[in-house]
Amino acid sequence: MNVHDLLRLHGSRLRALAPLRHPNFRLFFAGQAVSLVGTWMQSIGQAWLVLQLTHSAFWLGVVSALQWGPVLVLSLPAGVLVDRFAKRALVLWTQTLFCLLAFVLGLLAVFGAVRYWHVAVLAVCFGIVNALDVPARQSLVVELVEGTDDLTSGIALNSALFSAARLIGPGIGGLAIAAWGVGVAFLANAASFLAVIGAMCIMRGMPTHRVASWTGLLDRMEAGVRFVVRTPPVFWVLVVLTILGLFPANYNIFIPVLAYAQLHVGASGFGLLTAVNGAGSMLGGILVAAKGQSIPRRAYLYWSAVLLSAATMALSWAVRPDTAAAFLFLAGCSMTIFSSVANSTIQFDTPDMLRGRVMSIYSLIWNGTTPFGALLMGALCGTWGLSAAVLVGGGAGLLGTLGVHAILRRWRRPRVPVSLAGPRVR
Repeated sequence: MNVHDLLRLHGSRLRALAPLRHPNFRLFFAGQAVSLVGTWMQSIGQAWLVLQLTHSAFWLGVVSALQWGPVLVLSLPAGVLVDRFAKRALVLWTQTLFCLLAFVLGLLAVFGAVRYWHVAVLAVCFGIVNALDVPARQSLVVELVEGTDDLTSGIALNSALFSAARLIGPGIGGLAIAAWGVGVAFLANAASFLAVIGAMCIMRGMPTHRVASWTGLLDRMEAGVRFVVRTPPVFWVLVVLTILGLFPANYNIFIPVLAYAQLHVGASGFGLLTAVNGAGSMLGGILVAAKGQSIPRRAYLYWSAVLLSAATMALSWAVRPDTAAAFLFLAGCSMTIFSSVANSTIQFDTPDMLRGRVMSIYSLIWNGTTPFGALLMGALCGTWGLSAAVLVGGGAGLLGTLGVHAILRRWRRPRVPVSLAGPRVR
């Protein structure tokens, strides 16, 4: 009995695994399971290497900015390329380039030749490739599941996989660095990309669509932006995503300060709180995958945003580690539910010819709000303290969500089913 027959036999009990009945998605999922662990190994390895080279948190922040800067600048033109060329081919190229960049950094580190400027230049290169890779991979999922029936579950499974890798990768990376040095973590990441590259090479039946005409980069970028602005289901989801990204979703800032200044639990407690937040994210992905296409989008989008904001606000009253862990678990679960449903909602309402450009806007907002939101919340933490920062961040997220919900309830247009005001009928 193959995977397809097993899923058909057990029906809704295995609905979360429904995307795995598609052979190409199974290949991609298996490759990602290996590659994402390697990515998290490199993430902590790069931070450790920069601190070893510079002994400065400032220069660590500069590397992070260099790595995310190209995403802000190049996401929109990258979306045009995603719509222009076959998505499988683009992802194959981006994963190959990631592999080569990690291999170069690993060799430099292993032979003791690495300098800070090497890390900085390679971080820019990673960012340039990432600007193309994210919208290409996001748009590829609909082709891997051969349509939209399993799209929501496929996106949610990928989110759960990312969260699982976040739980496993740093631990393995830390052990590898302690035993063999930071270069091994980079080389392991380079090797992990071979799993995705191999999976992409043996896929069969993938579209090879190319856009016949080329009207001009600016015109095609404008077409994507115009579609978003004129399509309420997409526009308002992106508005809420922007609010959440700027304010309540900045746990890379909140968790270290919470562990150090409010709970006084040290590095081990910080690691545990981060793991709990990641475990909540993984559960959120599994819950959405289990519901699949039958998910009530309005309720999941609305309540996940509300719960995320409320859990963030509640951190201001957390004086015990177990209480803080409970709120962080709820926040992680809510954030993944919102992002998974938002991603699938946008893709459902976007035609194939615009999918790459629209997902590049999604990537620009989601990744672009991260540095600005972190800067804003970090400033509030430094000026007013963590309690005030999480109250402001969570409160802004809650007010923004309620405001969008109120606007959509008043804006009744019978022809356009707004995703936050009601599920789209298919």
